[in-house]
Amino acid sequence: MITLEQCQARDRADELASLRQQFDLPDGTLYLDGNSLGAMPKDALARAQDIIRREWGVDLINSWNKNDWWTLPTRLGDLLAPVVGADEGEVVVTDTTSSNLFKVLASAVRIQQRRQPHKKVILAERDAFPTDLYVIQGLAGLLDQGYVLQLVDQPEDLAAAVTDQVAVVVLSHVNYRTGYLYDMRAVNELIHARGALAIWDLCHSIGAVPVDLKGAAADFAIGCTYKYLNGGPGSPAMLWVDPGLLAQAWQPLSGWWGHARPFDMSTEYTPDAGIRSFLCGTQPIVSLGLVACGLDIFRQTDMRHIRRKSLAMTDLFIELVEQECAGQDLDLVTPRDHAYRGSHVSFRHPEGYAIVQALIARGVIGDYREPEVMRFGITPLYLRFVDIWDAVQHLKAVLTRREWDQEKFQTRGLVT
Repeated sequence: MITLEQCQARDRADELASLRQQFDLPDGTLYLDGNSLGAMPKDALARAQDIIRREWGVDLINSWNKNDWWTLPTRLGDLLAPVVGADEGEVVVTDTTSSNLFKVLASAVRIQQRRQPHKKVILAERDAFPTDLYVIQGLAGLLDQGYVLQLVDQPEDLAAAVTDQVAVVVLSHVNYRTGYLYDMRAVNELIHARGALAIWDLCHSIGAVPVDLKGAAADFAIGCTYKYLNGGPGSPAMLWVDPGLLAQAWQPLSGWWGHARPFDMSTEYTPDAGIRSFLCGTQPIVSLGLVACGLDIFRQTDMRHIRRKSLAMTDLFIELVEQECAGQDLDLVTPRDHAYRGSHVSFRHPEGYAIVQALIARGVIGDYREPEVMRFGITPLYLRFVDIWDAVQHLKAVLTRREWDQEKFQTRGLVT
């Protein structure tokens, strides 16, 4: 039997425990939704005030030079690069995950048009986060050259699905619903052996699991900064391109920030020779500026330590739910095998939405995804082992007392 005392002992031995003090966590709240929106670093408020009061309010337009706003996307990219296994000068932080996917997908398709024009299939998971599928559908419709989207139902079906007609494969490194984690290196070897290119959506893996883009021979990667990286709501996303592909790369959103000499004010577009070519328009400086607050905390540790605690905490969550909530119709959909598990745990229950709402009313914040899936994000930088214990006790109470069976918890909000 797992006990509260055991969880308390784990917290006393936790090598990451001091990092929790760098986050502004509301009293009385157990936050298990950092896989959707990370908690606020304490430095974020002061940083936002400085950007608004001094850089904007006092320095005004001089801040493009004086406060180096112009290079912010690449400077942040350099801070983020070690978290994803990239080098300096290879990552930009800019725009949204959806628009960045459009850029790299268009680039991958263009490369394949030149190499192997007969390949017309873009392959993705049926269980991908829907925006990825929508972007693929949109680009395929825009090209109107016979490109089709094909979907893979299960990870084990991938090998058979990557045929000689596949041009590009778009995969989520960690599945947003189940928490399934792909072996990036092995999958890249499979994709490349069939003559296709790989695009990785890292939204649920950056800052949660070790990522080694260069070591795994990836081609393209995109992902958000507002989840495990704690960049703030809607903070700009990241984009990486294999340096070996940059000379062949092309992106259709050829805005002035991606120009080699933007202040020449030329009427002809000449792309920057590096990763800046994947920038587009003027950047959201206030939001962009807050991303560094989360990244600064990551610089105080490494993904090896974060991953070790993540696995220990997700193990604990699964084991406690099975110990405390047995017989409550909960179906674990997250892999038990560490090699295939990200950093959130998902259970399916017929009343999943109402249960999550009842938990939120108790101060335990997780989230819900159709169909019937309750997600609980494990963020090692600020969660304690006793938080896992307490969250499961609340879940047990909600289930055994049927607290979810109230009309106020059954009513759907616009955001679930």
